Amino acid sequence: MSLPVPPSINHQYATVNGRRVLSAVGRQYKAFVAQQILVLLARLPQREALLRSLHAHYLALSIHFHFRSPLRRDLDSGLKITQDALCEALGINDNRVVEIHLHKVLSVKHPYIEVSLCPSATHQASILPRPKRTAPPRG
Repeated sequence: MSLPVPPSINHQYATVNGRRVLSAVGRQYKAFVAQQILVLLARLPQREALLRSLHAHYLALSIHFHFRSPLRRDLDSGLKITQDALCEALGINDNRVVEIHLHKVLSVKHPYIEVSLCPSATHQASILPRPKRTAPPRG
């Protein structure tokens, strides 16, 4: 999924009454991501299976940042807001992301990010609770 480059870390948060809170720019970015996910899911015939899979497994997140300059921004500066936006829009707790892959690519004319969220290949066990086993009576 392609998305705009998230706001820089300096623009993601504001201090209000001595507390760090998500800025208006950060809230707008997260709302835009949520809208794009809704549009994408509406177009997918297999959306129910995809959502079941995402909700049942540990996850891997991959983000390719296409920046105007390789030195202008840190690679991880857009990670947290992007991860939060994706997981919130899908109704997934972001603590289930167990793999993160970040890549920085030069894209002078059109900066954007390419995002992928899928079940983790290295943590293949399901996170769904296992049925309780009952031990046979001891005799």
